[in-house]
Amino acid sequence: MGRNADAIAEGVAIALAAARLQVKNRILVSTISLGENFDPDHFAPVAREALSQLADEQEQVSESMTAARKRAWGRHSQPHGTHDYRDRDVRNLRRRAKQAAGVAKRLRDRMDDPAQLRELVEAARDAAWGDVQQNLDRRLQIEGMRPDQDPDYARMRDARMQALRLVDLQRLSADARARRRADQQEQPAQEGAAESS
Repeated sequence: MGRNADAIAEGVAIALAAARLQVKNRILVSTISLGENFDPDHFAPVAREALSQLADEQEQVSESMTAARKRAWGRHSQPHGTHDYRDRDVRNLRRRAKQAAGVAKRLRDRMDDPAQLRELVEAARDAAWGDVQQNLDRRLQIEGMRPDQDPDYARMRDARMQALRLVDLQRLSADARARRRADQQEQPAQEGAAESS
């Protein structure tokens, strides 16, 4: 593979990672937040839209590089900044425009291939499941940890005891008072009902 082909392949890989992240996030929102079932066909348009947006971005980059190349052609003075291109940059700008256009073309090809879209959706689903699995594992380790397994147990004990006194015991006390008041209010009503019958 040549330098351009390598750069295009790398650009496509980066774009696919970004598309997979977009689809993964949509899967998580749809299935967890909205309670919907996972259906690969439902997410194919999401994958197509993600690829389309990324291809549009690459086409804009290509157009921008082409415009910069045209402005730079024939300019031989010293540049005044990073994006103040000169004639010596023309070759590099042409290559960058060609690479961005190549990435856009490959993304558009993937957009039109149902098998490629399904592959992207499946990869996003696997990534989403990986996130869920990591969160569950982390939660179970924290919730199910015994004191002898927690390396921070002794150090955090004072904070936990303070939280118990200031939060948990206060809440229990307030709940107990509320139940007593409810029982006291209910008792005269029951006695009145018993007297009238």
